Amino acid sequence: MNTTKTKGTALYHPVNIGNICLSGNLFLAPIAGYSDRSFRSICCDCGCNFTYTEMVSSEALVRDNKKTEKLLRRAQNEQQYAVQIFGSTPETMGLAARYVMNNSKPSVIDINCGCPVQKIIKTGSGASLTRNPEQLGRIVKFVKSAIENEAEITQISTRPALTIKIRSGWDQNNLSWKEAALAAIENGADAITLHPRTRAQGYEGKADWTILAQLVELIHGQIPVFGSGDIFSPEDAKAMLEQTHCDAIMFARGAMGNPFIFEQTRQYLLHGTYSEVSPSQRIKTGLKELELLIIDKGEKIACREMRKRFCAYTKGIQGASEIRKDIVLSETFDNYVKILEPYIE
Repeated sequence: MNTTKTKGTALYHPVNIGNICLSGNLFLAPIAGYSDRSFRSICCDCGCNFTYTEMVSSEALVRDNKKTEKLLRRAQNEQQYAVQIFGSTPETMGLAARYVMNNSKPSVIDINCGCPVQKIIKTGSGASLTRNPEQLGRIVKFVKSAIENEAEITQISTRPALTIKIRSGWDQNNLSWKEAALAAIENGADAITLHPRTRAQGYEGKADWTILAQLVELIHGQIPVFGSGDIFSPEDAKAMLEQTHCDAIMFARGAMGNPFIFEQTRQYLLHGTYSEVSPSQRIKTGLKELELLIIDKGEKIACREMRKRFCAYTKGIQGASEIRKDIVLSETFDNYVKILEPYIE
């Protein structure tokens, strides 16, 4: 199916990934330590069209690690979502895909080929695969085969689509995005997300959107291309869509503490303007996320994890420094409410 948007197509539009149909093109990226089902649920409430789990270890899934299995769980309001897996061995990744299909039934299984963190890199996973297109291709082939075989065995009506997320390369002297993308397509990927930074950059410097535009041109509608990197506002989102012609965009850091960016971006793409979010609404949403996190992780752990997240929710709010100072010591939901009540209308 040719997925290239013709001139004049609305910037906000449905997206097809394989046989999966999504209502819009504003996605939440897989964010380690952040895109748990509590935050994903909040993002869905705030207009996100499609969500990705945190990256999940294929090795841990194959060993039936119960702690890792919890990362697969779907939020109640996630009608469709993706599970992202990482690993370096084709056989293990294939087995992990089968495990995911049997235990969470996502719409999409995504392969992480872009994580720049050293502990992932040293195992041959993550961004290591972007500079090793042959191995990347083998992994895509094994996972695709595993999905198709498991779908046939279980006789499910719609099998999960297979996508990958890559970086532009190892460093500026070793840009391998083109080879990685072609290897993925050749072996059955249904879509590709590109974060146009190198592994060496990490999250520093600027994402090179011109590379994303080149990828869109290279693939020319064979499969959808999604863009990620430096999208911190509705204006950024519109600029990426206009400049690169990618099919969808993936918010990562731009959504942290700011899940409202999804609905604001939808409004901006459709109408050229968007509503601001009041400090009271920001804080209420943060407290709702804390409630969901407590259900999943228990009050003590949830309250500790939300300290960092509330720093993002309170950014730009008058009195934010005082809020953060008090929240650092909070151990219970009631502590949070007592600190934040004065800011809620």
